[in-house]
Amino acid sequence: MAQVQANGITIEYESTGDGEPLLLVMGLGGQLTDWPDGFAELLAEQGFRVITFDNRDIGLSTEFDWEAPSQVRSVAGMLARRPPKAGYLLGDMAADAAGLLDALDIDSAHVVGMSMGGMIAQTLAIEHQGRVRSMTSIMSNTGDRKNGRIAAKLMAKLARMPRPTRENAVDVSVANFTLFAGPHFDEEEHRRRAKISVERSFRPQGTARQTAAIMASPDRTPALRRVDVPTLAIHGLVDPLVKPSGGIATAMAVPDARLLMFPDMGHDLPVPRRAEIVNAIRSNAERVS
Repeated sequence: MAQVQANGITIEYESTGDGEPLLLVMGLGGQLTDWPDGFAELLAEQGFRVITFDNRDIGLSTEFDWEAPSQVRSVAGMLARRPPKAGYLLGDMAADAAGLLDALDIDSAHVVGMSMGGMIAQTLAIEHQGRVRSMTSIMSNTGDRKNGRIAAKLMAKLARMPRPTRENAVDVSVANFTLFAGPHFDEEEHRRRAKISVERSFRPQGTARQTAAIMASPDRTPALRRVDVPTLAIHGLVDPLVKPSGGIATAMAVPDARLLMFPDMGHDLPVPRRAEIVNAIRSNAERVS
């Protein structure tokens, strides 16, 4: 792992493989250590140089200090169409990704984002044209507030979860993913990764600020209609955190986009589907003219 200065902040990153550059963008509150075991290596075997990194406010990248509303209040405000105040937006996080490419002397890269990472990938393709060779948006949405919303029953359950502390964070993470991951959820693997991440960095307020940034950012749908890079949307049909309509809306918004949906995938990257997901990412990258 290493650090660079990009877009005025410090970004922690790691690189695997030596092929075409591929930027792997993590979701809400996730660190570069939270990608499933062997996922980056599978992509590297497909001929990519895989770059994972900590988004701002998470892991070992720059931490901010503005006060964010609770995640529950942020989500409730979104449902009531009252975006929260935020010290940065998804556009700033996309600029971080572009700055990381600059720091690594990479003109353009394939970009794969998961959940919030898919939102960042979309924003990068919109606001930094020429930096994205192909885009894969996994279990994400377009920010239109209609599609890809959280299931009401799940939101109520998450609201009752205990506030994470350094002592209980691993258990809380496992409990959360048990609610929204699919039928192949591997609790043992997740617990081990969560323990590594909590020991590395514990920033619950960073997660709250990232949530506010998501909720305060505008609908990307109109701008996505002007994206002209090969695009793939991947989604699980049993995802209650970002409903499948989010992936459908993404594929419908981007011209000539493709949609891949799995009946046994929730808000996770299930072991039985990882090879298929990696192959689909490779196939999408090969659509670059």
